[in-house]
Amino acid sequence: MPERWQHTIGVAGQAEQVIPTVPAADADLLVAVAWLHDIGYAKMLRTSGFHPLDGARYLTAHGCPLRLAALVAHHCEAFLIAEVRGLAEELATYPREQSAVTDALTYADQTISPGGQPMTFQHRLTDMLHRHGPDSPNAAVHPRREPLLRAAVNRVERRLAAARPSAAARHVSP
Repeated sequence: MPERWQHTIGVAGQAEQVIPTVPAADADLLVAVAWLHDIGYAKMLRTSGFHPLDGARYLTAHGCPLRLAALVAHHCEAFLIAEVRGLAEELATYPREQSAVTDALTYADQTISPGGQPMTFQHRLTDMLHRHGPDSPNAAVHPRREPLLRAAVNRVERRLAAARPSAAARHVSP
């Protein structure tokens, strides 16, 4: 899965860039979940065929904290796709969090191409719909999912803009 690995490396790097948008206590969690968000794509972990759920199950089975597994389970509004795939009840066994961490993970995932390169959110959406096709669960939930993803990306961009002046002020020599 070389392309998937490149995507994961890019998402983890992007997550590091948006650490200022999450509480300091959650910085390590954000980076960890960025590295693990697509672990469920690994063939040996597939049980349901839905990578967020398969990844969360694997992490839970191996003693990872529930919060980490739940963030993997629900990354990028996965609950909407789970509904279409008939997996909503199984996914709901993991608590769905809505926080600065989920926003930052969405931003990191939705601004990195499948090959690991930065891309705009709009290009990522277009690419995703093209790759998965018009009859995919992604396309089926797109009208409901896209506004949620866009709102998370916008919140992170606002938080980044707000964090920049304070970060710059800390680096000014007296």
